[in-house]
Amino acid sequence: MSITIYHSPGCGTSRNTLAMIRNTGVEPDIIEYVNNPPAREVLEELIAKAGLSVREAIREKGTPYAELGLDDPALSDSHLLDAMMTHPILINRPFVVTPIGVRLCRPSELVLDILPLPQQAPFTKEDGEAVIDAEGKRVAKAV
Repeated sequence: MSITIYHSPGCGTSRNTLAMIRNTGVEPDIIEYVNNPPAREVLEELIAKAGLSVREAIREKGTPYAELGLDDPALSDSHLLDAMMTHPILINRPFVVTPIGVRLCRPSELVLDILPLPQQAPFTKEDGEAVIDAEGKRVAKAV
């Protein structure tokens, strides 16, 4: 079973996503993308397969997004990708690749849609939100 996560250990969403992958009994390939960014072609493929625009795949918070002027709607995808390759922290996370598909897992429970194996135990996110119950089923969010 091949699962890859483009991970940032300092990100709670990324840590929760990784934990839900591991909760299926699979140890994924972990790519700490800030230190080991994907090739431009791979990044373009991740974005496309996730059904996102390049702009939707950019992280603003905690990055040089504003100082680089990346909020300018006139900037091309190519320009945005150049910035992401120069500053990998601009790549939003975590991207997860499984045999079922590719997702930018924000929120982290989006990973459940592409995991080929079921959750093996209850799971609660770091913030205390229950996601998986004792039967391995998704917990419905209160409205």
